[in-house]
Amino acid sequence: MAIRNRERLLQKMRALPDKVRAAVGPAIAQGADEIVALQKRLAPVKSGALRKSIRAVKGTYTPENANVRGVGGPGGLVGDPDLSVHVVAGDATAWYARLVEFGTAPHINQGRFAGTQNPGARAEPYFYPAYRALKKRTTARIVRAGRKAAKDIAAGRTGGSGAAE
Repeated sequence: MAIRNRERLLQKMRALPDKVRAAVGPAIAQGADEIVALQKRLAPVKSGALRKSIRAVKGTYTPENANVRGVGGPGGLVGDPDLSVHVVAGDATAWYARLVEFGTAPHINQGRFAGTQNPGARAEPYFYPAYRALKKRTTARIVRAGRKAAKDIAAGRTGGSGAAE
């Protein structure tokens, strides 16, 4: 079977990854920014340090301390650094981010107050509820942007960024 316009088809297929990357990048960033904004609105505020610690980090990310938790790739894996965004909460000041999110169980204190009962703290979820609420919308936006870029290439259109609104 012969393929008509084989070279033109191959040229379009070679252009596909770059155009799709250019279209998908802004959609990923917009989704991350929306998730961060909702997480900041949901985060409980006492000193404001927890709210300030919530951020989106583009590219590869290494936490500055072990208390930072975030949502990145599956299992913390990172694919393309140009298309990777990590939404994280916690820093050296707001080291307690995960304790607020998940709460703590009642327990007997150790150290300075050894033997006394700590009543624990109830969970005040702010991180994962926002992520779960916007995950579907963000994924749909990214898929839409990629599909639009692919269709534009197939149709021979090369204008605009291809990002979906």
